Amino acid sequence: MTATFITQIEIDPEGVAWIQGANTKVVEIVMDKIAHGWTPDEMHLQHPHLSLAQIHAALTYYYEHQAALDAEIQARQAGRERMLAEVSDPQFRQRLENLRRP
Repeated sequence: MTATFITQIEIDPEGVAWIQGANTKVVEIVMDKIAHGWTPDEMHLQHPHLSLAQIHAALTYYYEHQAALDAEIQARQAGRERMLAEVSDPQFRQRLENLRRP
């Protein structure tokens, strides 16, 4: 018996994982799952340009590389927090904070 596995994930020269042919980063799908708790079917409704196979491939890649992607997500959040802290207009910063809250 021959096993065949076709991947839907590409790694760019900077080491970023992308869903092949979709112009969507794996980490974007993962952040949707973390932020909204969406199932793959719900993600498909929100991202109709992605197939269920592509979404499942992104999640598989995440679970196989979870520590690295979690670190990337934390770095993104820290960067956002730094940017918020640098905003000089307190009212503008408060509006940005309010947008972040559900």
